[in-house]
Amino acid sequence: MSSILVGSAPDSWGVWFPDDPNQTPYTRFLDEVAAAGYQWIELGPFGYLPTDPQQLSDELAARNLKLSAGTVFEHLHQSEVRGDDSWNAVWKQIEDVAKLTAAVGGKHVVVIPEMWRDPSTGAVLEDRNLTPAQWKQKTEGMNELGRAMFEKYGVRAQYHPHADSHVDTEENVYRFLDGTDGEHVNLCLDTGHISYCGGDNIAIIERAPERIGYLHLKQVDPVVRAKVEAEDLPFGEAVKLGAMTEPPLGIPDMPPLLAAVEKLDIDVFAIVEQDMYPCAVDAPLPIAQRTSAYLGSCGIPSVRFN
Repeated sequence: MSSILVGSAPDSWGVWFPDDPNQTPYTRFLDEVAAAGYQWIELGPFGYLPTDPQQLSDELAARNLKLSAGTVFEHLHQSEVRGDDSWNAVWKQIEDVAKLTAAVGGKHVVVIPEMWRDPSTGAVLEDRNLTPAQWKQKTEGMNELGRAMFEKYGVRAQYHPHADSHVDTEENVYRFLDGTDGEHVNLCLDTGHISYCGGDNIAIIERAPERIGYLHLKQVDPVVRAKVEAEDLPFGEAVKLGAMTEPPLGIPDMPPLLAAVEKLDIDVFAIVEQDMYPCAVDAPLPIAQRTSAYLGSCGIPSVRFN
């Protein structure tokens, strides 16, 4: 039987930045994520958790926690506003994140496309649509990155479609997958971002089953989503309005989605992410506890927490 290994991430504790006095301190996050019943976590923004491998290993071991993945952002295509910031800039991030991830036992790096507009201010940073040449730069660049990070660090690239980025809609996800090589680049299917952008998660799973390499479990409030679409709101503002909500209050419906993953007969991480920036320091733990209990009650035999 496949195993869907459920964990959580700093994002579910309102952590978006390496250092922000308004965020939950990392020691409290680690204490609470363990208290909520999870054993697997992600690094979050590089520098939020300790970057010394021994210190991080000790902190995790003290709480019976393990690391599934690190995270980097990419801007692999040229643009007039941002210039050619491409491959080397992303690789510099990967050198830090992949090295630390691998040193403490993680096997994946989640790669997220930079957004075309500022998530906080809504300022447009570049055109929301890529040219064919830019698509080629992005997909070929990701192929090179995925190969390089695996050959040097033994970690797998899992590409994460994201709202307000160029890989957002279901159509653009397929275009990205068609342009990349599944040997070194696969999909971190973020269920919330796909639904937020109007896509069908199960359709993606069924169309590209061999490319599902990692999951972020997230739900979207359909009322907030409708407001976002009607008013073309930036992602940061949507999050403040509560766009991402705890299951089972939003979409997509979790039991059929998890059942579709189970049919793939693979071992895959499913990391709970509920975008909540900013949030009150006491808010995340009760939500995490309820979410853990809910996912365990969905009736999917392969869902595991250790």
